[in-house]
Amino acid sequence: MSKRVMIDMPATAGIKAVLDERSDVEYDELTERSEDTIVQHIGNYDAVILSTTPFTARIIEATSRLKIVSRFGVGYDNVDVDALTRQGIPLAVVGSANSVTVAEHALMFMLALAKRIVSFDREVRQGIWDRWKYPAIDLAERKVLIFGFGRIGRRLTKRCLGMDMTVLVHDPYVIQDSITTAGATPVKDWRTILPEIDFLSVNCPKTPETDGMVGTAELSAMKKTAYVVNTARGGIIEETALYQALKTEVIAGAGIDPFVIEPAPTDHPLLTLPNILLSPHSAGVSEESIYRMGYNAAKNVVDCFDGALNREHVINKSVVNTMVP
Repeated sequence: MSKRVMIDMPATAGIKAVLDERSDVEYDELTERSEDTIVQHIGNYDAVILSTTPFTARIIEATSRLKIVSRFGVGYDNVDVDALTRQGIPLAVVGSANSVTVAEHALMFMLALAKRIVSFDREVRQGIWDRWKYPAIDLAERKVLIFGFGRIGRRLTKRCLGMDMTVLVHDPYVIQDSITTAGATPVKDWRTILPEIDFLSVNCPKTPETDGMVGTAELSAMKKTAYVVNTARGGIIEETALYQALKTEVIAGAGIDPFVIEPAPTDHPLLTLPNILLSPHSAGVSEESIYRMGYNAAKNVVDCFDGALNREHVINKSVVNTMVP
């Protein structure tokens, strides 16, 4: 009997490259993604490839044959992981499929902010030709503090070092020697060094510990010439505090990819500011990463069916402790 896979998005080329090769696998692209609809149909599926649709405890409790949920991405704040774990269902992510893409996006924000590229572009279009009044700055010799030394943070560290920056890293959950070996400096008490840094880049998961970790006090401790960049999850840098810090020029600027509410409302205060660069939670999206994410998400599914799921891709590893990668 064929295994059935629910996909909450149009199947990408990467997904099709894996699933279309399996005669024992069928898949359906979900068009109606309400919780009620998914609850009604989830019992018919052995796996889910999940994009941004919330995967709630109510949905999980309605499953009867589900073997895996595979995220089309690396974040999983839209998934009730505890409920999956109670049911013995692994949640898998796509590993490093979009890590380079996000790292490049974070570096792009830093370069664009430092070089004032958006402001210069607007001024030139208005006939303003003044490169001396507010000159750009170099990244070389500047200090950047990176939150998180996972797949993305490691790649961003490498790129910042390539720009001759001094790289500081805060991540209490990795071996600190691995940070040193990469050429960066591990930082335990990151708040004490905020007055020294020129850039802060958020590249860590959103958890109860990190939610709102950069607020009014932290932003006020930074240089007036400092910039903050968030390519992780909305709310790690507290939005109201960031708005006030940018509006009153407590810091120089920001590059923000994710928001707490998405799509961001058109009347969101941050959208009114000239010293912030914005993108539509697209840091992990490129032509290449879309293929890789689809391929890896689908590969997680078929590997699970074959009893060969890679533990390194699994978030709730306790449910697959007996599996061999």
